[in-house]
Amino acid sequence: MRRLFQFETRKQPVASQNVFVSRLTRNAISSAAIVAVSLVVGTCGYVYFENMRTVDAFANASMILASMGPLNPLLTDGGKIFAALYAIFSGFLLIGISTLMLAPIFHRILHRFHVDEHDADPPQRRH
Repeated sequence: MRRLFQFETRKQPVASQNVFVSRLTRNAISSAAIVAVSLVVGTCGYVYFENMRTVDAFANASMILASMGPLNPLLTDGGKIFAALYAIFSGFLLIGISTLMLAPIFHRILHRFHVDEHDADPPQRRH
């Protein structure tokens, strides 16, 4: 996790394009993995608490994870409690994944504003 938010300091020059793209790729893969795990947890929760078929549970978990709401009405108290907690979790997950995906972009923009000209490598002159 530490590596996802490891950026150059103010005294270092702006990262190269390759480093920036690798950061975006790494964060996108991490975000996709988090979403996949969350989707599996949601699907298993609906199967367990609501006795839904796997396809219906997957659809409901996907809809809640996407902040759309459940497709099927919930019949059990356990299912309703699970759905409420899963929806709250999904809201926080949306914020977290947005942060994870945008962190390299915001850092690059802000870092460009804060790099002192004397800290960056001066352009090489040909004689």
